[in-house]
Amino acid sequence: MNKLITECIGTFFLVLTIGCCVIGTNPGAIPPLAIGAMLMVMVFAGGHISGAHYNPAVTLGVVIRGRCAIADAVGYVIAQVGGALAAAFVVSLLKSDAQVVAMTPNVFRALLAEFLFTFALVYVVLNVATAKGTEHNSFYGLAIGATVMAGAFSVGTISGGAFNPAVAIGLTAMGLSASSNIWIYLVANLTAGVAAGLTFRAMSTE
Repeated sequence: MNKLITECIGTFFLVLTIGCCVIGTNPGAIPPLAIGAMLMVMVFAGGHISGAHYNPAVTLGVVIRGRCAIADAVGYVIAQVGGALAAAFVVSLLKSDAQVVAMTPNVFRALLAEFLFTFALVYVVLNVATAKGTEHNSFYGLAIGATVMAGAFSVGTISGGAFNPAVAIGLTAMGLSASSNIWIYLVANLTAGVAAGLTFRAMSTE
């Protein structure tokens, strides 16, 4: 149960940070920095408990890597989505007076952007947080947070920079993304998680 609570809390604060930084503000450089920082601290906070996935695509990659049972993965995903939806509700209270406009991304560009940076994220997670060669390192949270920050800076204006199906669900619930676009994130993010998991297995000497 502690693992599920940790996954819910971490995902909650990640999505809460995204909503509070994006809705009703002039985004600029602040959202990527804040989002990356929040993910970093939540990874450090929860890594020793649940592995700090906070992302169904990461969970899928870890399953393929062989470090998470399918039964556990189902619980993780439910906790992650639950945390994202709870965060979306809280954002709606905190930002109730702000106008929200759903982005309308180019489908091909959004698919490509989400796939590439979700792949990068899951690939980094597997190598810094699950590989024997980096076991007990002290930089894994920073590496993971920095990957999301770099992705948000790079393609945030193209796809919204979710890199995470739970985040995409949260963005949809907040009205930042149209419900008709949710498939873009689910397809790109989950496919990238599979690709990263298979890539890790193919390259690993473990």
